[in-house]
Amino acid sequence: MTTATEANTYGAERTVVPLGGFNTTLLRLEFRRLTRNRRTMIFTLVMPVVFFLVFGLGQGDDDHGIGHGNVAAYIMISMALYGAMLATTSGGAMVSIERASGWSRQLRLTPLTPVAYIAVKLIMAMLLGLVSILVVYVVGAFTSAQMDGSLWFTTALIAWLGSSIFAAFGLFMGYLLPSENVMQLLGPGLALLAFGGGLFVPLTDGSVWATIAQFTPMFGINALAHAPLTGNSIHWTWIVNILVWFAIFAGGAIWRFQRDTERV
Repeated sequence: MTTATEANTYGAERTVVPLGGFNTTLLRLEFRRLTRNRRTMIFTLVMPVVFFLVFGLGQGDDDHGIGHGNVAAYIMISMALYGAMLATTSGGAMVSIERASGWSRQLRLTPLTPVAYIAVKLIMAMLLGLVSILVVYVVGAFTSAQMDGSLWFTTALIAWLGSSIFAAFGLFMGYLLPSENVMQLLGPGLALLAFGGGLFVPLTDGSVWATIAQFTPMFGINALAHAPLTGNSIHWTWIVNILVWFAIFAGGAIWRFQRDTERV
């Protein structure tokens, strides 16, 4: 039988790997595993494109001018944001599946550190969000979306960076909801957040709903991503909205992660 002294000696002799086990091979394996999930691919890559084709091209006013582009471009940015929100949340929430299957416990027996593990999940979530945005933008470019040249890059970059809020949200929910069907639970909630933040239906200035929307997680990103197209001035409240919600979700993810680690 292994004694406590032997166990301690074994633990002390474990190899300490560079960067806590973080490496490109692990990233590649994680990306393959994530992209093999058909449900994730449908929600993050197919659904936003379908929504853009229906709402951006099927209403008859997609060629109408708006700011430095047209209506189709405005809807394209909205659907790219929605896709990024789904993608980053899904990527972060994958920890829930791994916890339910016991895989996360197995990983803790390897040299991979908790920080490296979380970093991999965040990178995968952001990478999936970037792919979702690019797919919608490519479809928009080959249909009727029109914007000034530099705005294609600017709006896509804002949408991608802003979606980091939902990567943190996905991690938070992944540790909070120990369920293999976490995205089925979060899907309706994400749709409500999109509606609440004015992503699907533009908000009317001065209305009660527009006032309430300012306190939702999607509001700041939505307004900031569309501002270069519409020509609106950037409001400090948008930045505060983004920072506050990111702090809430990231703080929640760290809290639940620490609680989960203590139980192992």
